[in-house]
Amino acid sequence: MTITRFLLLFLVLATLLGLTFYFLGYFTDFLVPKFWVIFGFLAILTLIAYVASLIGIKMGGEISTYVVLGVLIVKLLFAMGFVWIYLLKFKVNSINFAIEFFSLYFLFTAFEVYGLLFNLRHRNKT
Repeated sequence: MTITRFLLLFLVLATLLGLTFYFLGYFTDFLVPKFWVIFGFLAILTLIAYVASLIGIKMGGEISTYVVLGVLIVKLLFAMGFVWIYLLKFKVNSINFAIEFFSLYFLFTAFEVYGLLFNLRHRNKT
């Protein structure tokens, strides 16, 4: 999967998720304060992680595995740091926050891993 294709599919995913949460927030009082900051942070973090992992995969060899796993762990640590700062700054309903944050985090991460596995599968066929 080229970076252009990943960006296009990621844009589609982010748009669908954004519209889903927009309408959820429009019709209910479910969204936490500054939800779109969380959404943007996780989207940008996912894009950076994918590009870094793609560079690691192109390096080849055993180092590529370490790079991919390292990037995923760094992404998780940045996300946990963001949660910590966010919860210190805003008083929110913990159930709503957990549902919103982790649904976004896991959907973006699942899509990132799908893109990386697609690249690895293609690389193994050649």
